[in-house]
Amino acid sequence: MSGSPILRLLLAVPGLALLILFFLLPLGAVAWQALAGDAIRRVFAQGDLLAALGNSLLLGLEAGLASVVLGVAVALHLARLPPGRRALLQVVIALPLTFSGLIVAYGFILLLGRAGFATLLLAELGADPAAIAAFLYDRPGLVLAYSYFLTPRVILTLLPVFANFDHRQTEAAESMGASRLRALIDILAPQVAPTVLASFALVTAVAFGAYGTALALVGTQINILPLRLYSLIADAGADFPLAAALSVLLLAVCSFLMAVAEIAAARSEADHHVRT
Repeated sequence: MSGSPILRLLLAVPGLALLILFFLLPLGAVAWQALAGDAIRRVFAQGDLLAALGNSLLLGLEAGLASVVLGVAVALHLARLPPGRRALLQVVIALPLTFSGLIVAYGFILLLGRAGFATLLLAELGADPAAIAAFLYDRPGLVLAYSYFLTPRVILTLLPVFANFDHRQTEAAESMGASRLRALIDILAPQVAPTVLASFALVTAVAFGAYGTALALVGTQINILPLRLYSLIADAGADFPLAAALSVLLLAVCSFLMAVAEIAAARSEADHHVRT
């Protein structure tokens, strides 16, 4: 038994080597390049980059809120279905998670682009195809596309919580005179709120840093942080120190959001242990 710690350490060496080589060293190089010079100061000195940060936060919050609202509604419905139907619908709902950002963007272009089949059908009813395309190729279109692949994440996170909820609690409240809505607000909502907050933080972080869908759908027409980062490393006049500074800023915001999600999830688990 005395050799077991050494054996465990040896087994961990390959994983640690991969972590160091492909995560810690690249992250350290990017952080060094961002902090060694005046790149951070240049980020906060350029109004367009600060505007990109604000636009990215707004886009992430909008997409996160839309995804959570849809996800809560669908998860509540699925939780009341028989297990067989629920499992089948979960498979269908999870399909968008297998698509890359480019495929999602291409699908929406085929649907709502200038010559999309939904656009042409709506044009027959009197809609303006140019207005529909303008909607798709702007921030509202990005919110729609992001919500498409973020909502399944919310549903699959919340479904176990709703499925395992003891509905006898709300039934008891209703039997004592509470309305259905009041029972849900006073009993269900406090128990699922930490998990909902964790889901919101998670999908907001994903939307904040999403790149492929935005690039394929709007190119560089919208001033958001991931696309500005792309332009700094892809154009002829590449500015790698400034790109590194934006990367650190992007990482800091996403890490903060993920920390919120983890804290909310830990609180949810602690509350569950207290109740049980």
